[in-house]
Amino acid sequence: MNRRVAVTGLGVISPVGNDKDTVWNAIKQGKNGIARVTKFDVTDFKATLAAEVKDFDPLLYMAKGDLRKNDLYTQYAVAAATQAVEDSGISGKIDPERFGVYVGSGIGGISTMMTEHSKLLEGGYRKVSPFFVPMMISNMATGTIAIKFHACGVTLPIVTACATSSNSIGEAFRAIKHGYADAIIAGGAEAAVNPLAFGGFINCMALSQSADPDAASIPFDKRRGGFVMGEGGVILVLEEYEHAVKRGANIYAEMTGYGNTDDAHHITAPDPEATQSARAIRIAKEESGIQGGEGVYINAHGTGTPLNDKTETLAIKKAFGESEAKKIKVSSTKSMTGHMLGAAGAMEAFVSVLALRDGIVPPTINYREPDPECDLFVTPNKAVKADIKYALSSSLGFGGHNACVAFKKA
Repeated sequence: MNRRVAVTGLGVISPVGNDKDTVWNAIKQGKNGIARVTKFDVTDFKATLAAEVKDFDPLLYMAKGDLRKNDLYTQYAVAAATQAVEDSGISGKIDPERFGVYVGSGIGGISTMMTEHSKLLEGGYRKVSPFFVPMMISNMATGTIAIKFHACGVTLPIVTACATSSNSIGEAFRAIKHGYADAIIAGGAEAAVNPLAFGGFINCMALSQSADPDAASIPFDKRRGGFVMGEGGVILVLEEYEHAVKRGANIYAEMTGYGNTDDAHHITAPDPEATQSARAIRIAKEESGIQGGEGVYINAHGTGTPLNDKTETLAIKKAFGESEAKKIKVSSTKSMTGHMLGAAGAMEAFVSVLALRDGIVPPTINYREPDPECDLFVTPNKAVKADIKYALSSSLGFGGHNACVAFKKA
């Protein structure tokens, strides 16, 4: 069975806005969501910037009594899922046993872990919250969303570090394509802007140490020196195409391909030969029927780390061929949102879908110094109008995880 898959709903909580239209307008305009950290004192930290969510009101999506039972990453996920389900109009129009949830988190409730560990040290085990375990574990966003929307079908939280939500969307696509569900709430969420996560990423030499928000997350730029941590939750509703058409749903785009590979090379560094990251892109490309680079947009993983960006450039060249790769329009919206970790792939899929719908390629902002090892067209600083027929989004995660999702203009 090979069924078509449509994108019928979008929801987003992000560093550049907390609803679909605000976020898309900010991305098109090149708004930078990066600033000095406000969630804790970074005076003694080498890295001081983050892309934090601003003005988030969880009470728009959850009862007040539920807030103390849910880590912030789950709150972000539920908020984005609520937006996406309402946007899709699917509630009450699908068999609950054919309705699923694939929402992942790269780290899960790490802030809850910190809080409850402090309680343990200060007051003993009796001070630990009875909600500690369900707040901490990485499957709870999926479970909470399934409960809220009575989605009783295939349900799967995925954890593949920075590739988490691309894999979540990709596996949801396959489940619908091959007949295991008629619709799936898919995406990811992360809320890890805290001292522990910062300390770990700083000490593994991953975070940018720039104090200038406009010189920190600078993908493909020769000056790049690390990523900026972001946070948020992003959800797509994927739906079997004919099911969507029959109920008169708005179709943003058609999902057409998904590649999933592993470098099997190193726990944090990408394979510099880009063999398997290229293969993930090639699988998604071929499943979609994409012939060359003309009319293609790639929202790159583009973290702004020295190794990632040159490796990803090589992967795109290997997947498409050198000459066709030069025809592709590429950008990294992490230049605006920072790296949203387990939510990054979903954020970039969201952008890819709307880029297709509107024929607008968003920019890579604050691009100043070209790097000869990153020599594709990276849409520097300003969005461009373009006749794009396909959009791909690639993700590379710690552990060597590679994912690529592909969409076609509706």
